[in-house]
Amino acid sequence: MFEAFSSSYYFGRLYVTPSEGDEPVMQREQHERVAEQLYHDGSGLTRTDSPLVMKLDTAHLAVHGEDWVPADTLAVPESLLERTDIRNPPELTEVFLAKADRASQLLRFTGYGGADTDDGFDVEPNAGT
Repeated sequence: MFEAFSSSYYFGRLYVTPSEGDEPVMQREQHERVAEQLYHDGSGLTRTDSPLVMKLDTAHLAVHGEDWVPADTLAVPESLLERTDIRNPPELTEVFLAKADRASQLLRFTGYGGADTDDGFDVEPNAGT
């Protein structure tokens, strides 16, 4: 699904489609499998409930898993999708998945999970590449 791209990202293609939810989501089973394969640190513990950080167009998104999402699909809230170049969803689109250290950095940068946030991860245009 994803292949090495750079020192900070993996590259893949997903069908990007609008959703009525509040956060970007992908199929739960795929989310967990990707987290286990790509974010495993060798300690035997991998948090599969933490978001994957994907770059879609110029936006970084914290992606969670949901059972209702079709395989190989990234469901993005319409308000976020409007900020991209995607004009005819569902559309097979290139996405970049932040590697573990980059994802952690981006989540810390945005305050994800901190006391001063609502545990959301807003689109952060051009937050590094």
